[in-house]
Amino acid sequence: MPFRDHRPETRILLGAQLVFNIGFYAVVPFLAGAMGTEYGLDAAAIGLVLGARTFSQQGMFLLGGMLADRWGARRSILTGCLVRIAGYATLAAASDFALFLLGAVLTGAGGALFSPALESWLSHADRPGGSDGPDRAGGGPRSVFVWLAITGEIGAVLGPVLGSLLLGWGFDAALAVGIGVFAVVTVTLWYLLPAEPAHVPPDQDVHVLATRTPAAGSRWACLRDRRFVAFCALAGMNVLAYHQLYFAVPVELSRRGLDGAWLGALFLLASVLTLLLQLPVSTAGLRMGPGRALAVGFVLEAGAFTLAALTSVHPGTAAGSVAPLMGAVSILILGHMLLTPTILSLIPSFVPAQGPASGRGAYYGLAATCGGIAVLAGNAVLGQLLDLTDRHHWWPGTPWTPLVVLALLAAGALPVVLRGHSTTGPADSSSSAAPAGRTS
Repeated sequence: MPFRDHRPETRILLGAQLVFNIGFYAVVPFLAGAMGTEYGLDAAAIGLVLGARTFSQQGMFLLGGMLADRWGARRSILTGCLVRIAGYATLAAASDFALFLLGAVLTGAGGALFSPALESWLSHADRPGGSDGPDRAGGGPRSVFVWLAITGEIGAVLGPVLGSLLLGWGFDAALAVGIGVFAVVTVTLWYLLPAEPAHVPPDQDVHVLATRTPAAGSRWACLRDRRFVAFCALAGMNVLAYHQLYFAVPVELSRRGLDGAWLGALFLLASVLTLLLQLPVSTAGLRMGPGRALAVGFVLEAGAFTLAALTSVHPGTAAGSVAPLMGAVSILILGHMLLTPTILSLIPSFVPAQGPASGRGAYYGLAATCGGIAVLAGNAVLGQLLDLTDRHHWWPGTPWTPLVVLALLAAGALPVVLRGHSTTGPADSSSSAAPAGRTS
């Protein structure tokens, strides 16, 4: 549905995601350089700090989702903002490795609390207020997660621009602005975000967000749902695929003898495509239906990796063309735009319609954690293949081959996982006592 038709709290949360991303990308992309140049940390220490930040966020998503179910999404979102402020303040005060490490961990933990709670809350907004239409997870005119992708991408574009301007005053200036941004988000959400979705008629069965406390055993219900675990494991291939923009693509640029400026151009290309095409691509995905959209999206990602493999070169050869990589990134982003809103809008369909196990936080948290595990394991294997390929002069496209296979596996298996599974989710239940939700 159009952005203006969403409930006020939904628009507030989407705006919070925009500002949250601006605050994040104004600081974190420059963290490695600042630790080396301004604080004199060596490469091993920088790598450990950055790895700890990523692991503390990706690894804690499931815990963050469970806490959102227990506390309510509003409390979890606000806590996530405060923890990230504490992380930035610790980085600003850091004078040794231990404080940098603590600041990085707190920064990641703030995201792990914020994101699952935000996504859970937004999952209840896949239907227009006061409408009896089917605008909900897995159906309706357009998922709210399309707008989440767009607002998040705008933040990811504006954040580094702001950060690069602030670096002239030093990294502490960027941290101070980041703290200010998150403080504004926290205060705004404190005053404007209701404790539960506003003006929700009982027959819409939208879950109350802050009044249910699942039993301890029920918080693990998502792990006992084999179909959902399989769904998360396969859907995690989309996260692994997208993260090759940060890992395999820069390596491929280096192999082709192209300088780092081209990496910025490829990121700009990805952002422009997302901002221009996310809405029409999501509309096409709705026409396809979730099963076909997932299959087509992963086939596109497999095609992107195939193009990269077929045009790959050995390092040290004459400078190659950037055009094949531009084509591969474009196809990858098209697949990612089709997959991400579809995956996020399908998650509520796995949540039990009644009972204490129906909090959505743990479900979104598990999906995000599976993506993190896929990136960690996939990049480790890919890194080994890159080293072996260069050392033994294998076919230069060899490292891309597992990515092609995994994307095709997900394309074939996900429609099978969804076969016989209702994709309309717990919102279709006639019960008015449905459980708590959360957001990312």
